[in-house]
Amino acid sequence: MSATQRDVKNRIGSVKNIQKITRAMEMVAAARLRRAEQRIEALRPYAGAIRRMTRQAAEAAGSEFSGLAVLQEHDSEDIVAMLLVTGDRGLAGAFNSQIIRAGLRAASALESDGRKIAYSAVGRRGVSTLTFRGKDPVGRYVGFTDRPAYADAREIAQDLVSAYVDGKADRVEIFYNGYISPLTQEVRRETLLPLQQATILEGTERDREGVEDDHEGVHALVEYEPEPEEILARLIPDYVEISVYRALLESTASEHGARMTAMRNASRNAGEIIEDLTLEMNRARQAEITQEIMEVVAGAESLT
Repeated sequence: MSATQRDVKNRIGSVKNIQKITRAMEMVAAARLRRAEQRIEALRPYAGAIRRMTRQAAEAAGSEFSGLAVLQEHDSEDIVAMLLVTGDRGLAGAFNSQIIRAGLRAASALESDGRKIAYSAVGRRGVSTLTFRGKDPVGRYVGFTDRPAYADAREIAQDLVSAYVDGKADRVEIFYNGYISPLTQEVRRETLLPLQQATILEGTERDREGVEDDHEGVHALVEYEPEPEEILARLIPDYVEISVYRALLESTASEHGARMTAMRNASRNAGEIIEDLTLEMNRARQAEITQEIMEVVAGAESLT
């Protein structure tokens, strides 16, 4: 075997080893994706109920909310707290980069209006990218993106609510990858606080997904005890926590789906490279055999 054939054979072996790794990562991502999908399905009824209750209580309270700081809309929006939900690991296609790009693009538009941005990030990828770009995040939440717990969402929500109440933020926004299918994820931007601008007041999950209510046009008369403002004050922490938790679960499912797709494409590309290298090695072997035959024929002719 010539040096060229040996080099090509070694390259084929290397690509095959990489293909084994990408296939294994694809299977792991697929298994984790199924679990993430189950967690999302289990959360949706509860999340929908909390959001619906918050929306109804806000409507009952009217435009005048309670005097509690968490329910007060600030006079101006000088500081916007922005939470970017990314992953702890890469090898997931554009999963991390599209969130960072969307967040930075929105931040640039806000800064052009004279507003300041207080960044926070979930996932090592988001934290490291923001730090590298000189936008030091005030909140860093890492180490749990593969399987987030409700306690993680509670910690993040408490920090966001505290920043709003303490005047360190006049608006709180969250960017995350919404899970649609293993092949499709979409960047979502939601406003959590103030409640007057929150996404929740634009309609329930069923409204946003275009699902008609079974009792369209029929609204039950609800009597609130205590007053809706007090009930709303109790619901706000749960609303923020469940909104953050759902974003974490959606992001996790999106990450596994993106990684599964990326590894599948990598395995397919590796297969194509192996075919090309095998063809190249066969051509080199054929050329070597042809050369040897020509040398034998030439030697035989010289003897005649």
